[in-house]
Amino acid sequence: MLQSRWFKILHSLGLEFWLPLPLLGLAFWVGSGFVMDWVISRSNQTTKYLKVDYQSTKEPNIIIMSIKAEINKSQGISRVKVKTVSSVLKELEFEFATTELSQLEAAISQELRLPIENVRELMKNQNIGQ
Repeated sequence: MLQSRWFKILHSLGLEFWLPLPLLGLAFWVGSGFVMDWVISRSNQTTKYLKVDYQSTKEPNIIIMSIKAEINKSQGISRVKVKTVSSVLKELEFEFATTELSQLEAAISQELRLPIENVRELMKNQNIGQ
């Protein structure tokens, strides 16, 4: 009779639901600790690699209006200003460690990825030198 009275009191207070909750919380806490230890102790070495192909990236199309070069033989450098039509890049400036015109044209051609004939055409109407 004593037991049934306690069960009636527990049932009326709803404690048969609330009493197991601390035990469930403790079980989840211990379980999550084991899971966390397992995750942290795993090796960080991955076997999957990301392959990047730099050649496949598309570069913006830049239309060049003029190329002006200033060769400074005393310092052994050449400064080049390239004017473009692009709204993003109005002017590009380069500095090359060469004073010979043919080497300078080749360096500009390589930097701008243009044929050397186009570089010569864009540079032909200027006085180069200092």
